[in-house]
Amino acid sequence: MWPLNRFGDNIAIIDEEGNKYSYAGLNWESDNLAANVKSGRCLIFSLCLNELGSLLGYATFINNRIVPLLLDAHLDRELLSSLIESYKPDYLWLPSSMADEFDQFDEVYSVYNYALIKTPYTKEYPIYDELALLLTTSGSTGSPKLVRQSYTNIESNTKSIVEYLDLDETERPITTLPMSYTYGLSILNTHLYVGASIILTQKTLMQKEFWQQFKDYEATSFGGVPYIYEMLDKLRFFRMNLPALRTMTQAGGKLSQELHKKFAEYALETGKKFVVMYGQTEATARMSYLPHDKSLEKCGSIGVAIPGGKFSLI
Repeated sequence: MWPLNRFGDNIAIIDEEGNKYSYAGLNWESDNLAANVKSGRCLIFSLCLNELGSLLGYATFINNRIVPLLLDAHLDRELLSSLIESYKPDYLWLPSSMADEFDQFDEVYSVYNYALIKTPYTKEYPIYDELALLLTTSGSTGSPKLVRQSYTNIESNTKSIVEYLDLDETERPITTLPMSYTYGLSILNTHLYVGASIILTQKTLMQKEFWQQFKDYEATSFGGVPYIYEMLDKLRFFRMNLPALRTMTQAGGKLSQELHKKFAEYALETGKKFVVMYGQTEATARMSYLPHDKSLEKCGSIGVAIPGGKFSLI
């Protein structure tokens, strides 16, 4: 799915400290991690942070047909225990700082501050051949009901987004959303697919360290839900000097007409792109987009269907 070996010495990841990791290095570590998943195709709970170990796990599992359930690493522990009991994963992939919470299980491998934990369960049930990924959605985070995505779902949606955003290996997005969230994950998917460099950070836009990383590592894009754009407006974003920034994307809820217009005008005046989108976890992230050159003219619209998709009124 993610052709890590194709991009060789291209920088895949820049972390908060400015350390850079190549696609070749990521591919090598991916092979090592996969070799330690002795169950082969199985279910793994991946507890996510916007960190290298978390992304390595996700890419490894998808590329090796191991099915991850992506969960926020800060998920309520009672809910996590309930999910483990309900779904009986073969392994947990989690921050090393959490490993002691599961000392009743066996740690079998660790890398990049993440640990692979073997549970007592081994292939408790058959897994549908096309099942690639499990995600929670806004309506199911309090219950063990999940959204299922296939390999075809993920790949076709990724290709469509790459096409309409015109992404290539020169891109350098900075993370603003959890990778366990479908929109945040789609940003990682699309940029891994084209061999771009991803700036991974746990910092939020309310922290000065985030903006320092944004400038130092020359971020070219970011994505945001309406709340993020509301905060940017209050932070006087329009006065910031961000010469490397090319593209701003928005999804995860309808942006107010006023803010949509503000950011569309800013993009027009500064030669940047502002792309508003609509999607659902069940549809693998993105379903429609408003072309950046129509952002002012069609302010408030969800735009057109992504390449290969269509909408129908019923």
